[in-house]
Amino acid sequence: MTNPDHTGGETGLVADAADDGVGVGVGVAAGTDAATAGNLSSIVIEIAERDHARTLAGALENLLDPPPDALSIFESQGAGTPWRITAYYADPPAIAGLHRSLQAIVDGAFEVPLPRLEAVPDLNWVAMSQAALPPVHAGRFTIHGSHDRHRVPQGPGAILIEAGEAFGTAHHATTYGCLLAIDQLTRKRSYRNGLDLGCGSGVLAIAVARANPDARLIASDIDEASVVVARANFQANRAGARIRAIAAGGLNDRQLRERAPYDLLIANILAGPLIRLAKDIARAVETGGDLVLSGLLTEQAREITATYRAAGFTVQQNTRIAGWSTLVLRRVR
Repeated sequence: MTNPDHTGGETGLVADAADDGVGVGVGVAAGTDAATAGNLSSIVIEIAERDHARTLAGALENLLDPPPDALSIFESQGAGTPWRITAYYADPPAIAGLHRSLQAIVDGAFEVPLPRLEAVPDLNWVAMSQAALPPVHAGRFTIHGSHDRHRVPQGPGAILIEAGEAFGTAHHATTYGCLLAIDQLTRKRSYRNGLDLGCGSGVLAIAVARANPDARLIASDIDEASVVVARANFQANRAGARIRAIAAGGLNDRQLRERAPYDLLIANILAGPLIRLAKDIARAVETGGDLVLSGLLTEQAREITATYRAAGFTVQQNTRIAGWSTLVLRRVR
């Protein structure tokens, strides 16, 4: 998923421990200077409801600029204790402005507690990040980093993605929901021409290529750094010959127009761009083609659904995970 303003590492929002109320691991933009010890500050938010905590964590990581260099979300031990979100910054934003931005994002759905600034101990954040990002199993796919290669069977469903500068390690609910949708869709039909719009790390395009060996795909992102990361991931996963990565904003790029119409289009971006691009996306998807949309909070799904129904789609599925929705639609006219 691409934020128009930034692309960052993911938080561990769908780790198995989350459903047990234990906590969710640390997400780090690996390789950044701020991920090393000694030069970070932290902003802490404590909130009672788990889904509210996950929504705020996702907003901090993916919707606000600047994004944190690392982020964790844990449930404190003991009855009645709140969920604790800790966002780590080399240059933290102003607390009052951050609070206003979070309140605007949730738009009255719940009250956002006032964040507070805390000191950070001297720790190796990159090592902690890797240890706290276990493999993610989504349908037939297992997304893992190189530190877990030795314990992940290396079959067609194993996809190597390092936590880094581009969004998409499958630990975030939006990427996870898209992977589940791809797994389900590709069990029912084969696709020959796909587009991953706002590709981030490229993990979703890789998943389609693995599930449909005859498919040819194009992956685009507005962020040049993400395109570089995606190309490297395509090569690392032996998919470079079938997936083309390009830097492009929206669907007006010549290369995207020449490949249209698509029988599968995936857009894991944000609700605002999804609404603005609805007509362009409708023109890019062939009649009978499938569309996977994510990057939207569950309360935004109704508006997205109405917009795309008006553009000629029917809703096949709405998967809700940790406060985020993934929609599967089909173009019928």
